[in-house]
Amino acid sequence: MSRLSYITIVAVVVLSATGIISIAAHSHSQSQQVAAASFRSSAVKTISTSTLGTSIKEIVRGDTSKKEVIFTFDGGGTIQSADTILNVLAKHHLKGTFFLTGKMVEAHPDLVKHITAAGHEIFNHTFDHPSLTKLTNDQITEELTKMESTLQSLTGTSPKPYFRAPYGARNNRVLSVAAKDGYQSVYWTIDALDWKNPQGETAAQVKERILSHVTPGTIYLMHIGDTITGNILDDVFTTIEARGYKIVSLTQGI
Repeated sequence: MSRLSYITIVAVVVLSATGIISIAAHSHSQSQQVAAASFRSSAVKTISTSTLGTSIKEIVRGDTSKKEVIFTFDGGGTIQSADTILNVLAKHHLKGTFFLTGKMVEAHPDLVKHITAAGHEIFNHTFDHPSLTKLTNDQITEELTKMESTLQSLTGTSPKPYFRAPYGARNNRVLSVAAKDGYQSVYWTIDALDWKNPQGETAAQVKERILSHVTPGTIYLMHIGDTITGNILDDVFTTIEARGYKIVSLTQGI
């Protein structure tokens, strides 16, 4: 596990090796904004602290020793870009990584079966997409286990051992509860902000944000419920591959 980049959550502030402090807001709607940390340095792979007598680590970057980047796709509602994402992954002969909610699994069983049949990875994005920091410990467990059972009932596969907190909202307590339930948090290195399409974010802006941060081990956050992702993904993959980088799944890249 020495090649993984981790961060232990103390609050929503993270210091990089270059001394930069970055605070980002991540939401899927204008009304629900949650502060989240953004970690962009590959110089330091571990920031450790102790919580309740244990060390809780979170994946924020993949293997920095290889020219590889990781694209992850969150899904919790609409699926505008889903088919295009799958087609682009197939065109480039890539294995993708999806973080899905249980409600989405229930609402789009054929899509989820397609994702599984194509050999892509599906991990836990909770059942109902709540802000986990606002829930009790038991409610956090219920969110994770209910999504897990929903996916297993449909595909026979488990979303363990990784989860991504909706809105990036997590703290030591959330990570501790998730760890007891068998899950490790996966955050991201770069939020593409494709989800801000309704707020005026353009495809050109999202594409530039992705391509200006191509560095070894970068984990990109994108979504299947917007149109931007589907519109730019093929060009983005082609450009990154032309730079000599390999695009890999989460498990391949860590």
